[in-house]
This record gives sequence, C-alpha cells and structure tokens, in this order.
Amino acid sequence: MRNLTLLTDFYELTMMQAYHYAEAETGRKQMAVFDMFYRENPCGNGYAVAAGLAQLIDYIKNLRVDDDAIAYLRSNGTFGEAFLDFLKTFRFTGEIYAVPEGTVVFPGEPLVRVSGTLIECQLIETAMLNIVNHQSLIATKAARVCWAAAGDRVLEFGLRRAQGPDAGLYGARAAIIGGCHGTSNVLAGQLFGVPVGGTHAHSWIMSFDSELEAFECYANLYPKACILLVDTYDTLRSGVPNAIKVFKKLREAGKQLSYYGIRLDSGDLAYLSKRARIMLDEAGFTDASIVASNDLDEYLIAELKAQGAQITVWGVGTHLITSKENPAFGGVYKLAALSEAGQEWQPKIKLSEDPVKVTNPGVKKIYRLYDAATGKMKADLITLSDEVIDNHADLTIFDPLATWKRMTLKAGEFTVRELLEPIFAKGECVYPEYTVAQIQEYAKKERDTLWEEHKRLVRPHIMPVDLSQKLYDLKQSMIVKAR
Repeated sequence: MRNLTLLTDFYELTMMQAYHYAEAETGRKQMAVFDMFYRENPCGNGYAVAAGLAQLIDYIKNLRVDDDAIAYLRSNGTFGEAFLDFLKTFRFTGEIYAVPEGTVVFPGEPLVRVSGTLIECQLIETAMLNIVNHQSLIATKAARVCWAAAGDRVLEFGLRRAQGPDAGLYGARAAIIGGCHGTSNVLAGQLFGVPVGGTHAHSWIMSFDSELEAFECYANLYPKACILLVDTYDTLRSGVPNAIKVFKKLREAGKQLSYYGIRLDSGDLAYLSKRARIMLDEAGFTDASIVASNDLDEYLIAELKAQGAQITVWGVGTHLITSKENPAFGGVYKLAALSEAGQEWQPKIKLSEDPVKVTNPGVKKIYRLYDAATGKMKADLITLSDEVIDNHADLTIFDPLATWKRMTLKAGEFTVRELLEPIFAKGECVYPEYTVAQIQEYAKKERDTLWEEHKRLVRPHIMPVDLSQKLYDLKQSMIVKAR
C-alpha cells in the first residue's frame, strides 16, 4: 500500500501549520466536525451509489508523515521545524461516521462525517474527496448502465480508456458495486476478488491465415468459455457462419459448451444481433450468448433493447470507466461545527447567494423513511445528532426550500433506519471488512428499495431529502443572525 499522506492540496498543509501555531500561542485545541456531501446527482440520475469507503479506511489507517515526506516539506521552505516535528508523530485520532458502501444516497446528506482536532480533519479533506467522489461516480454510472440492461449481464471493459491505473483499478471495483457482473481488469480481480473475463481481439483473428483457423484454435484452448469475435471481416457472411462451424465441431467432439457464443464490436448491433440469433438458433445453438461492445452507454443499450436487439451480455468500456457524460461527482467537504476540547459543539454555517450552497449547520445524522407495506423509500430526513425519529407517532416532513410542500407519514405505516455508521472511534477502525461481492449484493438490495420512477434515465422522480424542524429552525436563525 502506497503512503498517500501527502495526497493533499498544498493549502491543507499551510492551514494545518497555522492551526498548529495558533494552538501553541493560545494553549487551546480546536475540535471540529466536517461533512462530506454532494449537491447534484451525476448524469441527471435520480440517486447516487456511495463507494470508496474501503480505500478511505486504508488511507486513514496508514496516515504517516515519513522521513522522505518531512525532507520534502522542509525543502519547500514554507514549513517551520516545530510544525515538521509535529507531523513526525501525526496520527488520526478522531471519529468518522459514514454510509456503508453501496448505499443509495441523495444530494445534501452527509456521506461521511468526520470529527476530531481541526488539524486532522483538515488534512484528510482532499484525499477523501478524491477517493469517494471518483468511486461513487463510477458506481452510480454502472448502476445506470445495469438498469438499462434490464437483467442482462454487464461487463466492465474500460481499463485501457481509464484516466490512469488507479482510476482503472478502483473504477473496476466501483463498477462491480454498481451492478456489473465482471471486469476485464486482471489486477482488480486479484486485489478485490471480483470476476474477470473477456474474449479476444481482432489481432488474434488477423494473426492466422483464416478466420476459421483462428476460431478453431481459440475454441480448442477454451471450450468452456468460448466467445468468438465475429466482425473482423464480414459478420454475417463470414464471422457467424465460421463460429457455427466451430461450435458444431466442439459438440461433435463431445466437448461441453457451458458458456459460448459470439461478440459483435461494430455495425448496427440491433440488426446484426437479430440476424445472428436466427442463424445460431437454426443451427441448434439456442443457448449461445451474443455479446456486444463498441462504445456502449446506458442510452444506447436502452435503445437497442427497445429495438429488439438479441444481445445477452454487454461489454461497456469508455463511457462507464470515465463516466463520459458527467466526469466529476462534485462532492464537497464543509465545516459543520467547532468547539474547544471538552466543550459543547458550536454549529457553523456557510452562506451563499445560491440557496443550494448554504450548508446545514451542526452535528447531524440521516434517517431513511420507508413505506411499511412495500419496503420502498419514502424520503430521507437530516436531523441534529441528538434527535430520535421513530415510527410510533405521525411524522410530518417538509421541503426545506419550498416549505409548503409537506407530507405526513402515519404512525405504523412507515419504518425508520439510521444511515450513518461508525467507522473510526478514537482513531481506531471499528468497521468490519466486507468483500466486494457482499457490497454488491447490499447495493442491489438498496436499489430495490427505490421506486422505478426514481431509476429512469431521463427526468427521474426526485426523492425528498428534508430537514427536521429543529435543524431547519437552527439553520434559519443562523442565516438571519449572519445577515
């Protein structure tokens, strides 16, 4: 594991030194609470999928400013010896709460809540945003692609188009969390225990004297996982007929065809897949898969399915691994409360001319409200940390920007779940380790609690994310006082 401690913006370190200097001058240690949240769902989606927590945990566990880092910072000429001495023994000692990876989340609600000394909370801002923003973006994009595929297998094929090795590696992991069935990324398979797979390239076909010879050689090597790329020369007049010849030879030789079929990587995928399906079926290969690739995204997949394309597996690369339509998640990290050690938290608020950028003050938590009859989400409610919400009484919630929009949930007709879970306590990780397969299954169950209207690709229904009356009143009083 690389030491990522200096994976930070320079101003985080200059602020840390200033905080350290102020503490030395005053003898008072400031404590802080920060929230990491985002303001707008990516890709016009109705929700996002939180991801990146596992790497964030590794980052926090390994926060160490080693001798090489100290020497580099000293050479910069900005940092004094007292601060560098402090960094030599720096460790994270605070608390972190977060939503579990795979959780369906919405704008404005804290995905991560950090509390500790102001210095340590400040240091981890940049790396946290880098990790959680990227992986949540790709997990959300994958969820959209998988929804469009409507139960078909989706494979992540984007490593060669990713924005560098880390983006390819952790993007593959996030894509699996978002619903993909496997990845072409071998290192991701090794590190994260996720399924890997693929077919072969056009160069394989071109390296032989004939397409048929190339198919035969490949099939003899991989009879139990034989997907043949059929569009190197002529899909319907050469590729598919030659693939059928090979499948017949395998069957006649008594070899089990457990997973086999063809891959289409160019042309009109709807027309070609329908024609290929007829040819395969007439030859007796009704269970042969038809895999498609070629710059696919959720919109094209949905359109191809609407046109009756006979594709059963989708290999999605560039548009998924880069989230090409919306390449940044936009999460932010804002101060929510301050105190001196041992004192009560004092809420803090950031104001803006743009109402959506006015932050929610104080130490907060999130309650998710479900319809008791269906198990589907009704709304999320952000409250102050000392509030308790249950389903034993009627609950009225309201839109914090359009307060006339109200909804009353009747006692017993809804259930309640608190989303933020403890990750670090007094600097020690208290969160269990989950496999990617376990996180993927949890993420699927999370998405199953969404109504279909929230999942559609274009103009989805917006899930209410409301403030408790107590939090709303605090926010309004702080706005009035500041103005």
